[in-house]
Amino acid sequence: MRIMILGADGYLGWPTSVELALKNHNLLLIDNFIKRKLIKKYNRKVLVNTARADKQLTKLKKYNKKIEFSNIDCTNYINLSSKFKNFKPDAVIHFAEMPSAPLSMLGDNEGWMTLKNNLQSTYNLISIIKKYNANCHIIKLGTMGEYGTPNIDIEEGWLNINHKKRTHKFLYPRQASSLYHTSKIMDTDLLWFYVRMSNLRVTDLMQGPVYGVNSSKIMKDACLQPLFTYDDIFGTVLNRFIVQGITNNPLTIYGSGSQIRGYINIKDTIKCIMLSLKNPPKAGNLEIYNQFTEQFSINELANRVITALSKIGLDTTICKIKNPRIEKEKHYYNAKNSKLKKLGLKPTLLTENSIIEIANYVKKYKKNIDKSLFQPRIKW
Repeated sequence: MRIMILGADGYLGWPTSVELALKNHNLLLIDNFIKRKLIKKYNRKVLVNTARADKQLTKLKKYNKKIEFSNIDCTNYINLSSKFKNFKPDAVIHFAEMPSAPLSMLGDNEGWMTLKNNLQSTYNLISIIKKYNANCHIIKLGTMGEYGTPNIDIEEGWLNINHKKRTHKFLYPRQASSLYHTSKIMDTDLLWFYVRMSNLRVTDLMQGPVYGVNSSKIMKDACLQPLFTYDDIFGTVLNRFIVQGITNNPLTIYGSGSQIRGYINIKDTIKCIMLSLKNPPKAGNLEIYNQFTEQFSINELANRVITALSKIGLDTTICKIKNPRIEKEKHYYNAKNSKLKKLGLKPTLLTENSIIEIANYVKKYKKNIDKSLFQPRIKW
């Protein structure tokens, strides 16, 4: 299959690119290294000193020579259009969006940067596919954060409404808690509009907070390490907890810790993308999957980390701080996630062994950790 990956340099994009390369697909990787630039701009750090992209690509081509890379900005229609037209992909995986809810709430400039980048990159992709190959399958990474925390079950993308003896199926109502999540909602609305108007085929993966590392053999090569972050802007909660535990710092919980979310191991993120590639929707259809495997409160998540780290000789505690975010802390949360399992997903569960696997990875790079980056500095 010929696959174009937008945002191929990111925490999700790079491991996905590696796995697809190992499966011998023809790949066009697109990135303008915005995350590396933002990490530097906001004085954040990665766990592993990631190799330059050209070195990573040279290394990856030892396993698959059918890989191209282009350093372009997906908000540039002309450049993106030219690459699409020449490569002629069967599918496009769209990771090319600003990667942080906190960053989107830092200030007016960051908010507009998030909205502009995310909406324009998605709109450009839609316009290009509509013009050159409406049969090309779009796989977009959405987020479970689009749904918010409604007081009813979260269905997989759609909700049947009965009103005055009539029934209709609507996109499930969404209520974002940041401009980042708002931009993702707008993405979904754009895609649904053009699915109906232009007969596109789209898969929207509503992903929960992701954690972990891809443990495939070649990803253990130092040159192929992804951008693993643990700070208050770009880090995800479980990765941050484990990094805090490895450095004998208390696990920082925002507020009561009663907030519930659906989580997914990065290994399963890659599996879900593979399943989506193998099961494209028919033309004129938007397929939505809730891409998570387990639901936990933040308190339960922290306690699991503490228990697992104790098995490798680390005594860790919890520190609850005032919540820097406007969000419900005590709420109902029951999201459905059966569709990917029906396609064959066998979940990687958050066991003690899986936490210890991540902890052992982090421990190898302990000297790189900057403890000053744990505490939240953005409030909204």
